[in-house]
Amino acid sequence: MQGRSAVQGGSNMSYVGRVLMMLVAALLVATPALAQEGNGAGQAHLGMIALAAGLGLGIAGFGAAIGQGLATAAAMESIGRNPNSADRIFTPLIVGLALMEALTLYALVVAFTLAGKIPS
Repeated sequence: MQGRSAVQGGSNMSYVGRVLMMLVAALLVATPALAQEGNGAGQAHLGMIALAAGLGLGIAGFGAAIGQGLATAAAMESIGRNPNSADRIFTPLIVGLALMEALTLYALVVAFTLAGKIPS
């Protein structure tokens, strides 16, 4: 039974690998097409700047939220297993959460800087 599950896991990994390779190939093929200039090519990059600012902030916020949730869950589980360690866990938890939030704020500053490059 163990050999069969390992084979199935290997086929799933090869499937994921094939999908990733097709995605990379599609991106490499699309790059020259996206580089071509069309009508209003001087204004096209402004939309990309706005898109980059929004996506960057969204990804940073999502990543910080996931990280904070995982860190808090781990700290609460640790305190649940050993309640006497709550005072020793609290300070590193708060420092870690503050650093995660700081990275999100840096992304906000970058987004504002990019948005400032778009003329109104």
